[in-house]
Amino acid sequence: MKNHISPAIRLTLVLLVILAIIYPLVIAGVARLAPGQGKGETITVNGKVVGYALVGQKFTADRYFNSRPSAVEYKADGSGGSNKGPSNPDYLKTVQTRIDTFLVHNPGVNKADIPAELVTASGSGLDPDLSPAAAKLQIARIASVRNIPAEQLNQLVNEHTKGPLLGLLGPSTVNVLRLNVALDELAPGHRDFMPQRHTESH
Repeated sequence: MKNHISPAIRLTLVLLVILAIIYPLVIAGVARLAPGQGKGETITVNGKVVGYALVGQKFTADRYFNSRPSAVEYKADGSGGSNKGPSNPDYLKTVQTRIDTFLVHNPGVNKADIPAELVTASGSGLDPDLSPAAAKLQIARIASVRNIPAEQLNQLVNEHTKGPLLGLLGPSTVNVLRLNVALDELAPGHRDFMPQRHTESH
């Protein structure tokens, strides 16, 4: 019995040092090399933080590129999906409502052309990105509201499109927050960007 207890205690102490001290320090050190130094990469406008690059937020105004829907109202402290299956009546009703709303605000768009991401929430409810196609589908509306040539908005989307990792892994994406910040810079007359807690009134 004693022959087993002593090695078990030593192994426990070694693992305690590795997992409770060394490992956290290594992770903290690596995080310091990332944007935001492990505290999250913030985006600022006129010296005010308007959001985090990796956390989606609500944009529904016609003058902005609308973000992906959220099942948790973009609350980072309660991220999650709806947990409703694709055949759930309530879920289907919600998606249809989103489709109808999108078509009202984008009258030149055909229902079949709406990407799923514009009417369905992500698993976390905090997806900060859209596909380039989903962003470009909104150009006609924004061009009309802001009186900006569609070609210029198309170029803006292209400039903010991030390709797949290493050119192979994952889809191309556009960060909605960064895109909308650049949009306001493109048209100062419409600039009324506010910190994240106020974006729902846009």
